[in-house]
Amino acid sequence: MSDGPPPLGSPPGTPGSRPGSVNPHDTRTGLTPGASSGKTKSPTSKADTDLPLPGLSYDPPGGDLFSNDPVPQAASLDAIAQLVAGCTKCRLCEGRRHTVPGEGAADARLVVVGEGPGRVEDETGRPFVGPAGELLTKILGAIALPRERVFICNVVKCRPPENRLPQFDEIAACVPYLFRQIEIVKPKVILAMGGTAAQTMLNTKQSLGALRNRVHRFRGIPVIVTYHPAALLRNPNWKKPTWDDVRIARRLID
Repeated sequence: MSDGPPPLGSPPGTPGSRPGSVNPHDTRTGLTPGASSGKTKSPTSKADTDLPLPGLSYDPPGGDLFSNDPVPQAASLDAIAQLVAGCTKCRLCEGRRHTVPGEGAADARLVVVGEGPGRVEDETGRPFVGPAGELLTKILGAIALPRERVFICNVVKCRPPENRLPQFDEIAACVPYLFRQIEIVKPKVILAMGGTAAQTMLNTKQSLGALRNRVHRFRGIPVIVTYHPAALLRNPNWKKPTWDDVRIARRLID
């Protein structure tokens, strides 16, 4: 699924208009070692000082476990995949060949969130398996994270027609699956690739460019924002900043 350059403004119907709170002044990064009462403060390591400043924090409420909604009650990634396979909550179900719930380790330390399935993903039912997926696999390998040790998914689980951007109602229908997947995996870091993923995970209308170089939080989990691999195939100039972002994610995992 392609995700172009950072938008200059906020397109209509972006995920930032969903209900939810964003606190741009949240400074709880958990990255700087502190001192307990009566003890000498630990020295700050170079890795700590190299990390970006804190960014946005988004803490959406979880689902009601006592409601009739099966999503918050799903106990495994397989259970979510089964729910996604039968989902008809938005128009994207009408043209799909396969749903693409996501794949990878259930105990992954890193969750990669993209935009939505493309043509090859729709044909195979697997995320990031086209040219952009091949590049993602190389990127993960370069930071010593084999693809099978990462959980890879998208904001929407069905392919938007002509690879267009997912619309607001489509995102709203799909995010309960995504958020529940993250609850189950409990990763150490989330890598949001592309503007749609970044805006959805942080409930904001800010552009990708404005969101980079910060350690954001989703339900307390660090979120690093970077370019979508498809964008790198179109503009190689974005490879260097993407590599910088991915290395930050790697340091947070360690």
